[in-house]
Amino acid sequence: MNAAMLKIEASSPHVMNTYGRLPIALSHGQGCRVWDVNGKEYLDALGGIAVNTLGHNHAQLVPALQDQISKIIHSCNYYHVPLQEALAKKLVELSGMTNVFFCSTGLEANEAALKLARKFGHDKGIERPEIVVYEKAFHGRSIATLSATGNPKVQAGFGPLVEGFIRVPINNIDSLKAATDGNPNVVAVFFEAIQGEGGVNPMHLDYLRDVRALCDQRDWLMMIDEVQCGMGRTGKWFAHQWAGIVPDVMPLAKGLGSGVPVGAVVAGPKAAQLFGPGNHGTTFGGNPLAMRAGVETIQIMEQDDLLGNAARVGAHLKTGLLAALAKEVANGTVKEIRGQGLMLGIDLSVPCGALTQQAADRGLLISVTADTVVRLVPPLILTHSEADEIVAILCPLISALLKETP
Repeated sequence: MNAAMLKIEASSPHVMNTYGRLPIALSHGQGCRVWDVNGKEYLDALGGIAVNTLGHNHAQLVPALQDQISKIIHSCNYYHVPLQEALAKKLVELSGMTNVFFCSTGLEANEAALKLARKFGHDKGIERPEIVVYEKAFHGRSIATLSATGNPKVQAGFGPLVEGFIRVPINNIDSLKAATDGNPNVVAVFFEAIQGEGGVNPMHLDYLRDVRALCDQRDWLMMIDEVQCGMGRTGKWFAHQWAGIVPDVMPLAKGLGSGVPVGAVVAGPKAAQLFGPGNHGTTFGGNPLAMRAGVETIQIMEQDDLLGNAARVGAHLKTGLLAALAKEVANGTVKEIRGQGLMLGIDLSVPCGALTQQAADRGLLISVTADTVVRLVPPLILTHSEADEIVAILCPLISALLKETP
């Protein structure tokens, strides 16, 4: 297939025009490398947007999935699915929580969390429950999760939005208190431990502890969206664990199945029994193939110490980026390099969407989010040498862009 044919496919009249695609179609991968249909090789620093935890064509994951496909792919939830119990037990062990609901996507997990919060309020006699959400948050594109999201651009054209949300800035406990003082309808605080689409914005550890204390004091649910920052990406299983806290509700997805669609809502004692039969459900959630993917992913992560690898290689990558962009950091054109482990954002002083194509042209896959932030979320198997390669390709492009932009 030549580039012209690929360009025609990228603008196919038969697929809804919902994505601003690059003129690339990937064919196959190995480790942290992928190849397109024309044979061009890329280093994958995007990981399918924090999805491909184990990289591509993993030597243990692939045969495990093949084995599962040969047995049973889908079983509806009329019946018990033993692999659901196996994965739930592991997530409970890793999180310190008690029960799990399985779905297929992060959006579904977040939607379920919002329903849990409303049910929590209604069970307490609150007719119009309200949930605290955050500026720059992203929780999905369904009507409810879109309403919880803090991005007017993605909300535009889809009103009226769902009511019942109170929006506050991140990392400001006084603002949270001021926005909720005297309001008996508040039932939950809902946020990402590290905002992904909003620009890789971490919640400060002291703030997380303060919110936990406030939720306990006021009998609210603390709901932490770990869809993008969870599953070992920061060097702990879940990003909030750096603060030494446990939430009441925790949506997961993305990296949980290493590319097989898996979503989950993990709940602690305060929320775990809110749903009963008929309150919530899904056709595909918890299917045997997805559950096998989750079980095998966690087993391989433990076996290969991928949490430790994410912490070590992530720190090495961040150090390399800071060194290579030292001049730009000093003059303020690189405003900040933030994040933890293998979830890093390079915040520039100018829009930098052009870097996605420029990097791809040089064999590196990245993304730009919040207009000015280069996001790096590679597979957790990334090596030190591959981290150095990211720095060597990306940083000259950033420097050149900043020089060219007045």
